[in-house]
Amino acid sequence: MRRAVVIGAGGQTGRPAVEALARDGWEVTAASRRGARDESWPGEVRTRRLDRADDAALGALIGDGCDLVVDIVAYGAGHARQLTGLADRVGSAVVVSTVSVYGDGTGRGFDTMSEPGGFPQYPVPVREDQPTVPPGDATYSTGKAALERELIAAGDRLPTTLLRAGAIHGPHSPLPRELYFVKRNLDGRRRRVLAHRGESLFHTSAARNIAELIRLAAARPGSRVLNACDPQPPTVAEIGSAVDAVMGVETETVLVDGAAPSPSVGSSPWPVELPVVFDMSAAERELGYRPVVSYSESLPETVDWLTRRLSGQDWQEAFPTLARIYPDLFDYAAEDAWFGE
Repeated sequence: MRRAVVIGAGGQTGRPAVEALARDGWEVTAASRRGARDESWPGEVRTRRLDRADDAALGALIGDGCDLVVDIVAYGAGHARQLTGLADRVGSAVVVSTVSVYGDGTGRGFDTMSEPGGFPQYPVPVREDQPTVPPGDATYSTGKAALERELIAAGDRLPTTLLRAGAIHGPHSPLPRELYFVKRNLDGRRRRVLAHRGESLFHTSAARNIAELIRLAAARPGSRVLNACDPQPPTVAEIGSAVDAVMGVETETVLVDGAAPSPSVGSSPWPVELPVVFDMSAAERELGYRPVVSYSESLPETVDWLTRRLSGQDWQEAFPTLARIYPDLFDYAAEDAWFGE
C-alpha cells in the first residue's frame, strides 16, 4: 500500500486532505502539533504529534521512507530545505502555497494592496506564469515565495506539486472570513455596509477542493505549480446573501462607491478594489481536476461550525488570528454613528 505523511493534518485543509487520501487507498499518517484525530477519518489513519521545528522529529516521522509527503503548513526556505533534505526517502511531495506570492511585475502585490496606489494590476484571470514577489522573510507572501523557489530548484530530486490557494474557507479555520456575516446575523444586525458596491472579488478556495487537488497530484507525481481555487468565485455581496440564506435571515445591504468610509464601516475580510481571480485551466489540464464542491454548497458546514464556536465565547478569544488582522470588524457603535443613529 502507498504510504503518505500529511504535515499539518489537524487544520482546516489538512483534515479533508487526510480523508481524501485515505479513501483513495493511501496508508496515511496524520501529523499535527496535538496529534488529534478528526471524526471524518477512517479508523486506519495513524495520528502522530509533530513539532515542525524539530528536524529530528520530522526525520523520524518519515522513517525508512514514504511515497508521499503532503505539507499543508510549510513556510519559508527553512521548511523547504527540511523537505529536500529528506528527498532520498520521499517519493514526491504536495505543498500548499498561496496566491499572495503573485506580483504584477512593478513591485506591487498582496503586501501593497492597502497602500495608496499600491493595488496590483493583475490580469484576469491570473495564470501560474504571472511573476511572483521576491523571496525573503519580511512578509507571509515573500516567505511563501522563498519556499516555492527552494522546492522548484530541487524538483529533480524531489518532485513537488505546489498548490497556490486563494481565500481558503471551511470549518476549523483560524481566519474564517465568513464570520463577518455570521456573527452579524447572530447579533441581530439586519443592516450592513459594503465598500466597492459589494463587488469585491477575491477568489475563494474550499478546503475540500484543495484536498481534491492534493489527491489528484498524489496520484500523478511531478514538478509543477498550480492555482488551487474554487469555480465561479462569489463577490462579497453574494457571500453575504449566501450566508443569509443558510441562516434563514433577511439583511439590508447598503452599498458604498469606492473604499470603505472607515476601518469600522464598510470594510470586510475581502478588501479588494479590483477583481483578483485565478485561472484554473492548468489544474484541469494536468490533473483532470474538477471541483468537488461550490462555494454555496460548502457554506452550511462552515456556518454551523462558526455558530458552535461562538456559543458562549467572545469572537476575539475564539479567533485571535482574525481579531489581530481585522480588529474593527464588529464596531457596531461606529456603524450606528455613520448611519446617524
